[in-house]
Amino acid sequence: MERMENFITMVSRTIWGIPLISILAFVSIYFSFKLNFLQFFRLKQAIKYLLEKKEDTQGQPAGDISNFASLCTALSATVGTGNIVGVALAISTGGPGALFWMWVAAFFGMAAKYAEGFLAIKYRLIGADGKIAGGPMYYIEMGLKNKILAKFFAIFGILVALIGIGTWTQANTIAMALHSFGIPSWFTAIVLGISVATVTLGGIHRIASVSEKVVPFMSIFYVSAALLLLIINANMIPHTLYLIVVGAFCPGAILGGSLGISTLIAIQLGISRGIFSHESGLGSAAIASAAAKTDSPVQQGLLAMTGAFFSIIICTMTGMVLIITSAETGIFSPECRINGALLTSHAFGIGFGVAEIGKYIVNIGILFFAFTTIIGWNYYGEKCAQYLWGMKSIIIYNALFLFFVIIGPFYKIDMIFTIADIATGLMAIPNLMGLIGLRRIVVRETKEFFGMHQ
Repeated sequence: MERMENFITMVSRTIWGIPLISILAFVSIYFSFKLNFLQFFRLKQAIKYLLEKKEDTQGQPAGDISNFASLCTALSATVGTGNIVGVALAISTGGPGALFWMWVAAFFGMAAKYAEGFLAIKYRLIGADGKIAGGPMYYIEMGLKNKILAKFFAIFGILVALIGIGTWTQANTIAMALHSFGIPSWFTAIVLGISVATVTLGGIHRIASVSEKVVPFMSIFYVSAALLLLIINANMIPHTLYLIVVGAFCPGAILGGSLGISTLIAIQLGISRGIFSHESGLGSAAIASAAAKTDSPVQQGLLAMTGAFFSIIICTMTGMVLIITSAETGIFSPECRINGALLTSHAFGIGFGVAEIGKYIVNIGILFFAFTTIIGWNYYGEKCAQYLWGMKSIIIYNALFLFFVIIGPFYKIDMIFTIADIATGLMAIPNLMGLIGLRRIVVRETKEFFGMHQ
């Protein structure tokens, strides 16, 4: 068993090595510069689109759900255990500097996420029944004229949904959260399976309806709790920021060389966990973006990039809380790297001075974030299966998805995240190739849009 775990870890580090990180960096930096850093200068406009009460300003554009519902569906799949458990595992293994590289990856990644949202609307199919089909597999096939690469994306997308972000990691973390309240894993597996089936069988409309209610509420709840803790411990914030910045480039200077944390490890963990949490460059959110009721690729691209923005805010809150309480939690000792949920819960408890408070904040957050991630990824995987094998495959796919959700609570958490990293990296590769191949279209039409709408 130990040999298998070592092998899986080696595969994960190979996939998330210099080549993939370099491609992610190139794509994100390229779009950032070519689009004149719209993730910064157009963020206000993007949030304005998000807050508009009218679903559209162009009559009745095609689409299954509103722009806001589309973003919440994407966020439901994006904001999950990666923002709580994944951040804890990244910082405990890669040091405080891992959070810095999460920030870097998220900032530049917002430009890549814009491109994904843009292409999702530009290259989507509208069926005879008015239903939308879109996402990276469609813009890779229709834009790049490469059906084989599109199929690879869909296959890897199904893998991420079934054995990556969509099932094991979320179900396992939910089980651990409920176990702290004395609820056994077998009971969690049954209730979770029934709940997921009830929502997902209702299709995108029910998934979106649940997401646009739960995601904003839980995000505000969790961020408010973390902000309150930071206010209480405001005197620690300057030193915490120092640890994050110095730890990004010289981990040994603040942690000592005995822990074996290098700059490369901090970068790898920061970027891989960052992608796991906000999914920029992965292409998954483009599947939800394609369902939005809009005919404007630029508008949907701006909305899509706010997903990475909101996701990294939650990651930052978690990371700051963990680093502020690092001395008391012993976060950098090897035995504390096993359970990210308990580590984050313990950190909140220390920060507020009452252990039970941390348990409730983190575990309630995990329950809702992880559940919405499950239903969001069910939709992503379903659309990938539909692309590959048609509507007839959806029943089989949903059965497999529920099976993996139900067995998820019984797996070891650190190995689950490693497997999820592998599947996520494989999914990112064809999507990044699509973004590179279609980059000129994104840049040209974006500049034309802003030139006409100044």
